[in-house]
Amino acid sequence: MAAAEQHYILPRAEFDKPVKILIVVAPYYKDIADNLVAGAKAEIEAAGGTWDLVEVPGALEVPTAIAIAERMSSFDGYVALGCVIRGETTHYETVCNDSSRAIQMMGLNGLCIGNGILTVENRPQAEVRADTAEQNKGGGAAAAALHLVALSRKWGASNKGVGFKTLSDSIKLAGDPKDTPTA
Repeated sequence: MAAAEQHYILPRAEFDKPVKILIVVAPYYKDIADNLVAGAKAEIEAAGGTWDLVEVPGALEVPTAIAIAERMSSFDGYVALGCVIRGETTHYETVCNDSSRAIQMMGLNGLCIGNGILTVENRPQAEVRADTAEQNKGGGAAAAALHLVALSRKWGASNKGVGFKTLSDSIKLAGDPKDTPTA
């Protein structure tokens, strides 16, 4: 197997307020997934962040879990992890394309997601890409999510804290005393 070409890596993102990342992993190939997760955790912790981890059955469920978390929880960013190895059927293309497309669409809608779902021809390719001492694609996906969180904080005031979302002041309830005009 040929060695990876050298490429530029951005300096680690830095934060003045805590950052919380959700790692969503499909552990279909458990050993590969475990290496991806180890790389992601290490990168998040090195940037001073915290993380939560959830497992889903397969790569197609990763974007759905991220969408649910975005609606129902309060994370600054997301790391999508898993591995799809080409098999004998066209299912490979479906899983690769649809999971990637869903993640990209959420990213274009403002979610900070690092995509670390490996799409490879064979197990040795996956092993090298997942290994934290080799290509460390889990760490790279976490770094991507962290850089996007840093950009979102730079370009706009964050309305997210760490933990669950609270009722926004922009939501007005009928009969709210704050809406009653005073004379």
